[in-house]
Amino acid sequence: MAYPKIGNLAPAFNLQKQDGSKVSLKDFRDKKNVVLYFYPKAMTPGCTTQACGIRDTKKELEALDTVVLGVSPDPYPRLQKFIDKHELNFDLLSDEDHAIADKYGVWGLKKFMGKEFMGLIRTTFIIGKDGRLKDVMDKFKTKSHHDDLLARLKELSL
Repeated sequence: MAYPKIGNLAPAFNLQKQDGSKVSLKDFRDKKNVVLYFYPKAMTPGCTTQACGIRDTKKELEALDTVVLGVSPDPYPRLQKFIDKHELNFDLLSDEDHAIADKYGVWGLKKFMGKEFMGLIRTTFIIGKDGRLKDVMDKFKTKSHHDDLLARLKELSL
């Protein structure tokens, strides 16, 4: 499956966040740039490293008028535990049936320790205030993701 095309409207979503309330892409239209990052599983080492990096760059992201939303197939109560444990300062969204991951082309075949399985492929989408997809980041290290993201946002000068 392919990613949505850069320049097109980003696929809409309406998902439960960590407190059980809903959040939609349209909530940010004409107000904020949105970084939608998909990660495989809350409280695993790589996902924790990535989330903590984003947490620590919140001021820089806010200065770029950007909100970050993390999406995983975890149920929303687990997301709240992840936030509490690591003092995360952004919303995490639950996509248990991976319908949104499918729309964004990030649910696919993965390999880990010699086994193949279907799962979420770590990918970040940058969406402008106009709701259009500006960039896709799919090649990065979890420990430098936040720095790569800030650099890309500045390059795009949204």
